[in-house]
Amino acid sequence: MYAHFERTGPLTHLSSYPNWAQDMVNACEPTKHAVIQHELWTLMRENRLDAVGTRDFMVGVWPVIERFPGYMALNLLKTQYGRSPGENMARRWLVRNIRVEQNHAEYWLNWAEGAGVPQAEVLNGSTPYGTDALSNWCEEVSRSGPLAAGMIATNYAVEGATGEWSQWVYESEAYRENFPKATRAGTLRWLQLHAAYDDTHPWEALEIVCTLVGNAPRADEVAYLQECVKRSYVSMRITLDRCLDVRRDPWLANEAAA
Repeated sequence: MYAHFERTGPLTHLSSYPNWAQDMVNACEPTKHAVIQHELWTLMRENRLDAVGTRDFMVGVWPVIERFPGYMALNLLKTQYGRSPGENMARRWLVRNIRVEQNHAEYWLNWAEGAGVPQAEVLNGSTPYGTDALSNWCEEVSRSGPLAAGMIATNYAVEGATGEWSQWVYESEAYRENFPKATRAGTLRWLQLHAAYDDTHPWEALEIVCTLVGNAPRADEVAYLQECVKRSYVSMRITLDRCLDVRRDPWLANEAAA
């Protein structure tokens, strides 16, 4: 039986959400840690990510950056105004934020350019094998999954984990100072925006999902949403692993350099 959810506590406090959502978030934490503690971020923070690794990261992750407004648009198509409070919330939020994501694509290209990866290479270069794990999953769940699944997989899980790893990288003075002072702010605009301590997008997405499914969803529905969150984290980790695979294999590295 559907039990309506309406948040009463602070947006960014997990205790403001239903027990099932708190349990889901806690159950997914170990899987998320594999993303936010990935080796690639350590190499980046310490300026030890070489040109091949940097190129593969910028090119390999680009399909997700470029398509993120598309994932949101696919979820928007699932809404019908007036059908439920959750769909009304989702519709307003998705319409407002799709345009923002377009700007983020431009900022990513600026970051790549500043890191030594030309825009033409990001747009047209071949992606490392297997880095499409995340983009394929986001496309699948946004196109075919229920609205709650599409939003929890992308706007909650992907955006939330991205906010944490980008914050950790941006806090590195060594990494920031690796870029010329005159162009640093523009180059790192994408990283700075996603590293913001007050970024509320993932929390807003969680609130929308809880409003969609209510205080007491079925156990199988909760299990499915949890699987979607974990699959987003696993897909992120696989994509990051593949960005480093060429760097780890001397033969592949020589081929890439050639």
